[in-house]
Amino acid sequence: MAAELTLGAEEELHLIDLDSWKLAARAPQVLSRLSAANYTAEIQRTTVETNTDVVTSLSGLRDELLRLRRGVIDVAGEDGMGIAAVGTAPRSVFADFELTATGRYGRMQEQYRLLVDEQLICGTQIHVGVSDRDLAVQIAQRVARELPIFLALSASSPFWNGLDTGYASFRTIIWQRWPSAGATGPLGSAAEYDELLSDLIHTGVIADSKMAYFDVRPSSHAPTLELRIADACPIVDDAVLIAGLFRAAVRAAELDIVAGVSFVPTAVPLHRAAMWQAARGGLSSNLLGPGLHPRPIPAERAVRQQVQRLRPQLEELGDYAQVSQLVESVLARGTSADRQRAAFAERGSLDDVVELVVQETHGPAEGTAPATVPLPRYRVRAGDEAIGRGAQPKSHYRAIIDFYSGLDAAALAERHTERDRASTRMGLNFGVEGEKQGFHIDLVPRVISRHEWAELSAGLIQRARAVEAFLEDIYGDQRVLRHGIVTAESVVGSPGWREEALRLPPGTIRAPIMGFDLVRNEFGEWRVLEDNVRAPSGAAYAIAARSLLDTVVPELPRPDGLLDPTSALKVLHDCLLARSPGGTGALLSSGVESSARYEHRALAAGAELLLVEADDLRVDGGRVIHRSTGTTIDALYLRLDGELVDLVDDTGHPIGADVMDVAAAGRVFLANAPGNGVADDKAMYCTMPELIAYYLRERPLLESVPTYRTSDETERQIVLERVGELVTKPVDGQGGNGILIGPTAVAAQVSERRAEILQNPEAWIAQEVVSLSLHPTFSDGKLEPRRVDLRAFVYVTGPDPEHYRVADVALTRVAPEGRLVVNSSQGGGGKDTWIVGAASTAGSEED
Repeated sequence: MAAELTLGAEEELHLIDLDSWKLAARAPQVLSRLSAANYTAEIQRTTVETNTDVVTSLSGLRDELLRLRRGVIDVAGEDGMGIAAVGTAPRSVFADFELTATGRYGRMQEQYRLLVDEQLICGTQIHVGVSDRDLAVQIAQRVARELPIFLALSASSPFWNGLDTGYASFRTIIWQRWPSAGATGPLGSAAEYDELLSDLIHTGVIADSKMAYFDVRPSSHAPTLELRIADACPIVDDAVLIAGLFRAAVRAAELDIVAGVSFVPTAVPLHRAAMWQAARGGLSSNLLGPGLHPRPIPAERAVRQQVQRLRPQLEELGDYAQVSQLVESVLARGTSADRQRAAFAERGSLDDVVELVVQETHGPAEGTAPATVPLPRYRVRAGDEAIGRGAQPKSHYRAIIDFYSGLDAAALAERHTERDRASTRMGLNFGVEGEKQGFHIDLVPRVISRHEWAELSAGLIQRARAVEAFLEDIYGDQRVLRHGIVTAESVVGSPGWREEALRLPPGTIRAPIMGFDLVRNEFGEWRVLEDNVRAPSGAAYAIAARSLLDTVVPELPRPDGLLDPTSALKVLHDCLLARSPGGTGALLSSGVESSARYEHRALAAGAELLLVEADDLRVDGGRVIHRSTGTTIDALYLRLDGELVDLVDDTGHPIGADVMDVAAAGRVFLANAPGNGVADDKAMYCTMPELIAYYLRERPLLESVPTYRTSDETERQIVLERVGELVTKPVDGQGGNGILIGPTAVAAQVSERRAEILQNPEAWIAQEVVSLSLHPTFSDGKLEPRRVDLRAFVYVTGPDPEHYRVADVALTRVAPEGRLVVNSSQGGGGKDTWIVGAASTAGSEED
């Protein structure tokens, strides 16, 4: 018997209170005023389910979905409620769950406990007419490999219990906890399916056939094959698209069965892996391709390949043109999960997210047209901070992109020429491989929103407090060694350990100036990549970037609340002289050959510090004296290429050792103190979560990049097997030197690094590759995506939380084209970082 290929759908809809944007447990009241033929209850009282009539076309299904939604909207609206067709309600919490009062649901709650309480989720079930149950079972086996793409297209549940889960469809993760969810395994007939179902029921683990929560199943209540893996879709056309693709897949499978085409199912663990991958990233990452041996491919390519694979059946059904158009629409606007995260990024408000999904659910079938014109010829890729799907500028960047789009080629070229002139006038350069090169500032600023900066600031202050506590302890009582948090070999034996640091007085702030390198992955999640507590550079370049943009593009629209990076100069001054208010501070530079000489000059001038070198200092009467003026120096900001105790003046006199004696007596403050290298040693980076827990009794607010210690035998074996997949770094490396990015390395480099690790395991660490976020950057007059990172700065003036301040300045560094390493020493450039927020975030006792 041939499949009828009719269509139908069930949609589960969250009820939302339009005043509070919270779930409303009033489904019984709503359902009492709706037809039982098309509307029914679900296990939770916050949900209404709609059931369409049987239709034969995608347009008919679209009309039905709109009709039934309108029915709920009208009735619920009378009581101040709306509906949201999303996998999870963004503001839902466990306490929102209220059980629908039926015996069946009561039994389920008694048996499954917390699993039932988690079911604040909504899905869309698509039905395709296949009344021959033997045929339906066989088709279900064959269409399984298409399901991950359907799931990715539907992804609408990134938020759960008030938090961003990191998943595009967290509903899938919750749903898969049911004992009968997922794939059935190989089945060849309705009899085998019924036997499986009977066995499950007789185990007592499921109550009835309705609890067969398989990915695809012969419906328990209709002559159809039912697709059960999709999140509820706020935009109706997304559900229609999935229905069109599913029906075509059913038809393709039917034709293969009739033709006797052999079939080997994908192994169940691989199918589960493909579904998990789709739930994790939606359309923003890779999906696993179909076949017996699936491999990752970009999601957009996977979707387009599926459409072409099913094109003969889509054309046969008369759906190809409509499905093709719907595919282009969803690829342009992204999934609901993408849009929800974009809404949250505006202000950090889940209310904004709920309002968005309610508007989309109540809105037209095709969704709302974009408010801006797409950026022409821009290569949109996953993880772009400024440009979304369809080359649409994200909200924080619309005015910026509109401004540059309004400049013709000649005007834009003139702005770049003026930028270069201004850079030359400023002497803006950085040393690369022993040569001074211009430090190029791109004209497209990077925007950090208010709520995002607040979250980053809290995490940075926490991390800085742990670093300072560790330095005070390790050069003091060394409790951390006695308690076994770190080993003596990893500290005293590290390249950053300095015996002279033991001489500094107790209570000395050892790292008053800290820099933290942050990266964002393709999912928008921030990670700390490195801690820099010796002589972190970059603040002056960030300040220069603002000055350049103010000069070159003064009319570029600025957001409200934009922080002034020059305020960091006073914070730096106060930080250095916190112990000697009104005293004199100096920046001690290695000299004109230093790679960051520009920064030395700019910071000294801006923070009202003397700029000195070894020859400018002498020690007299137990104080450090400026030779030419006789001024007593109370604080020295060390910006040296080597160690202080090795510093000699032009006569060969060890002036650095003399200065260290003065510091040991507490008569000059050193920033940053010698010996801080033990804390930004990359092997110690691995221990930061433990140090935060040990010293602060807190969980890290900012996560680190997954890192392997090659000094540990077990982890070393993992690294040796995966050198070609990981990033390996020397533990004491700086400036990007010695880094090997495995995926871009040739075989000889991988073999050499493997040998180096074997020869000296303590000298290396390895990290998982982070696909750094991208930012539009001008290249030859057009915008291209480039990898970026962020260096933020924390200044410390005392021992208490309120003495820690995140400066209103951060340096965005840009990787050269085709490079993954973002580092000024590797020849990259920078961007003006537009931080929106409250000025100079300080810590508090509650942090």
